[in-house]
Parts: sequence; C-alpha cells; structure tokens
Amino acid sequence: MDLKNEIMTLSVLTCPNCGNQKEEEMPTDACQHFYTCKNCNFFLKPKVGDCCVFCSYGTIPCPPKQIEKKCC
Repeated sequence: MDLKNEIMTLSVLTCPNCGNQKEEEMPTDACQHFYTCKNCNFFLKPKVGDCCVFCSYGTIPCPPKQIEKKCC
C-alpha cells in the first residue's frame, strides 16, 4: 500500500478574521507557514504549537502530519 495515494491534499482554510472559506491545495513535501485570506487580506500564521496554517485553520491537517512525519 502506497501512503502517497492515501494523502489528502485539499483542505478548506477558514479565515479567523472574516470567516471566509477557501479550498486550497496543500504542498505535499513541506508545511505552509503563511497564507493571505483572499477575501479580507488577513495574514494567517500557524497557531502556537501547530506547524502550519492548514493544521491551524484547515479542515485537513498538512500531508507531513497526515503521515506522522516530523513537520518542518
């Protein structure tokens, strides 16, 4: 069984500032540390203890977390 085939790469990010939701493609080989909301231009950073914006504000954790690799 190939783990790469089981990794989900789409996640819906929810902006904590305006509540806008946007489905985004996650990088499979790294964590995404920053994201700018497409609606209000709010600059998202990971919450303390999270490795990336997808783990903090997404519906699906980042691929490195999904396969339980140490995140960036």
